[in-house]
Amino acid sequence: VHLQASGGGLVQAGGFLRLSCAASGSIFRINAIGWYRQAPGKQRELVARITSGISTNYADSVKGRFTIFRDGAKNTVYLQMNSLKPEDTAVYYCNAERLATMAVYWGQGTQVTVSS
Repeated sequence: VHLQASGGGLVQAGGFLRLSCAASGSIFRINAIGWYRQAPGKQRELVARITSGISTNYADSVKGRFTIFRDGAKNTVYLQMNSLKPEDTAVYYCNAERLATMAVYWGQGTQVTVSS
């Protein structure tokens, strides 16, 4: 499974960005795709996750501001980020989970920088 993340950039506080995670390769029975982020000096944390059953969950810090959704026809999962804050600054990664084999796949990161 290959995951291609894109859409990061520099934005002012209060602005918005949309990240994309395009999946290719052997994507059969991928059970969930999630977005994680890692700020300098901090551990990687879950931001949002969507399952194949379209259930979603979010970190408390982004609830009401971020939305994760998918386009099945494009094998792409998006993270719409609104009302961005400087504390959202991080490298964002997408990952995919395949429960049948306990496999986890990671894409490369995309930098999001929010200026105050």
